[in-house]
Parts: sequence; structure tokens; C-alpha cells
Amino acid sequence: MSQPRLFLGIETVGTGTHPASWRRTDSGAEDLFTAGYWTAVISSAEQLGFDAVFLPDAFGIQSGGAAVTRGRLDAVAIAARTAPLTSRIGLIPQVPVTHTEPFHASKAVTALDFASLGRAGWEVTVSTTEVEAKAFGRKQVQDPKSLWHEADEAIEVVTRLWDSWEDGAEIRDVPTGRFIDRDRLHYIDFAGDNFSVKGPSITPRSPQGQPVITVRADTPESTEVAVRRADIIRVSASDLATAAAHRAALRAAIAVQGRDPGTVQILLDLPVHLADSADTALAEVRELDRWAADHPPLGFHHVGTAAALDDLLTEITNADAVDGVVLRPLALHASLAELTTHRSALAPTTTTATLRERLGLPRPLSRYATTGAAR
Repeated sequence: MSQPRLFLGIETVGTGTHPASWRRTDSGAEDLFTAGYWTAVISSAEQLGFDAVFLPDAFGIQSGGAAVTRGRLDAVAIAARTAPLTSRIGLIPQVPVTHTEPFHASKAVTALDFASLGRAGWEVTVSTTEVEAKAFGRKQVQDPKSLWHEADEAIEVVTRLWDSWEDGAEIRDVPTGRFIDRDRLHYIDFAGDNFSVKGPSITPRSPQGQPVITVRADTPESTEVAVRRADIIRVSASDLATAAAHRAALRAAIAVQGRDPGTVQILLDLPVHLADSADTALAEVRELDRWAADHPPLGFHHVGTAAALDDLLTEITNADAVDGVVLRPLALHASLAELTTHRSALAPTTTTATLRERLGLPRPLSRYATTGAAR
């Protein structure tokens, strides 16, 4: 194939992105708050060859009352639990920054990178609701501009903390009793509008050096941060032409920031529902919609068979509209089962690599390395 292979991820939202997915008999909803549910889902995604799993999280409970599944397990905890049970798939939990200190976010993602041997990422999100603000009681709900300005500063702090230990800082020299080379630890000395952080981190530099950062470009404010900070940018679109135009605009904006657009992957979110025939898939989606009629429009999506999904992914690859796709199953277990039965060519990679390597990104040096001890 002349076109490069798509980077392929899957987003695991509870029993599925459709709010009524828990009502299906195959949903596994009764096990949703157990470790076994998540280890089975993520292990299945790895066996199918997905490059990464995206794990949503938020501090607020889902709206909808008794009609929807409410509550969720911590995304970083899910990723950490599954890290030693997997070996190839990237693990990208959401970590909201609005009510989380960047020092704690940096430690959590660094620890995940160690546990997964270099397969960790971080999807940056913000908290927009009154419920979330009241849960912490520290500040009022912020407008989008303030939220994403704070997120931008949080990313800066986190990435500086990741760099505050140079490679080789942990020496473990038993004869002299020295655990670290102090010349290779650095204060980050960050002072911004929202944070003042001295550093350094209390955690050594992780296998990737800088775990992969993801941002959804779904508002002007988040897009501005994405083009400046993200390694992966997630987008949605109504069709492939719109997706291609979106990628072109993002690449131009990335270049304006002085970054190489080729180092940033633009991934298209693709809602899917899979069944053994197109008619069955359509009927099942109609049933889901009868159970929860207020489900938002799907946009560009696929409802049909796993074989037809393969054809669509080939079309997306040949169109060179985006760098990858994130499947968002409406009913998670149903789609995983169909992909397993079909033994799809969906994501054939079996390569063990860090997430950065999977994305074609180099492992960066610490930004402070030039001021450390002489080599």
C-alpha cells in the first residue's frame, strides 16, 4: 500500500458512547465498576491490534438520571491496572486540569509511563460545570478562555516537571551512597497566572521522557492550545472533505507556532456500531435511540459490518484526509465482539514499541540537559 498506515485508537466510554448502551443484554454493565471489566476490554483492544485506547474521565457525574449509567472509575487508575497486563497498546487517560494541581498530574502520568514501559499518554481536559466546581469549592465556573489558558499553563508546568530530571540523574551508586546526581535535577521555577511551581519533580524521568499529549480541537480555545502543545489532536467532522480541510487548517496553525506539522498526528473521531449485517446494525441503533432519544447527532460515522468498516478505513487512508482514526463504539462490547469474529485487518500491528515510537516521534532530551553536569 502506497499510503502510510493509519494510527488507530479506540475510546472506551463505559458500556459505549450511546447513553442507552447499558440496556443491551451484552453490555456487561453489571461489571462496569470492576477491574475485570476494564482489563478484559483493554486486553481485547490490544489483541485486535489497536495502537491506543483513550480513557475518558471527568469529576462530574453524567447527566440523564436513571436512564443512563452514572459514575465512572478513575481513568489513570484503569490505565495503571491494565498496564502490566498489556504490552503493546498505548494507554491515554483523560486527566482534567481545572481542579487538579499540575504537580499531581505529572506524577500520575509519569508513573503510568513507568508501569507501561513507555506507552503512556495524557489527554488534557477541562472541567466546565457547576457540579464539578462545587465538588472542590476552590473557585467558580470559568469561561472557556480562562479554562484553556489555565490548561495551557498546566501543560507547561507538567512538561517542565517531566524534564526536571535529566536522563541519568538516578545513579544508585552504592559505594558512595549517592542515589541521584544532584547536578542533573533542576528547579523549573514556573510562575504564571494560575500556578507557581518550583520543582523539581519527585519522580525520575520516565521511559518516554515526555509522554504523549492529546488535546481535542473542538472549540476555538482548545484548538489554540492543541496547535501549541499537542502531539495528538482529535477532531470530529461531518465528512472526509471536512476532515481534510480541518487537518490542513490545523497544520497551518501548527507551523505558525514554529512547530513541525509532521510531528503532530490529527486523528478523526469515528462513531461506530457493528453487527453481522448492515440491517441488523441499523435496527440495533434504532433500538438504542428509542431507549434514549436525545442522543446527539453522530456526524461522520459507520453503522454496519466490520468488513465494511475495513473498506471505510481503506477509503480514509487513500483519501489522506487524516493521520488516524479513533473508533467510538456506541455499544462497546458489541463492536469488540464483531471485530474479534471478523478478525479484521483493522489494525494489524503487533510491534512492541513506546507510544512515541508508534507515532514516529523521537524521545526528546530534557530541556535542562545543557545546564547539567558535564558529560
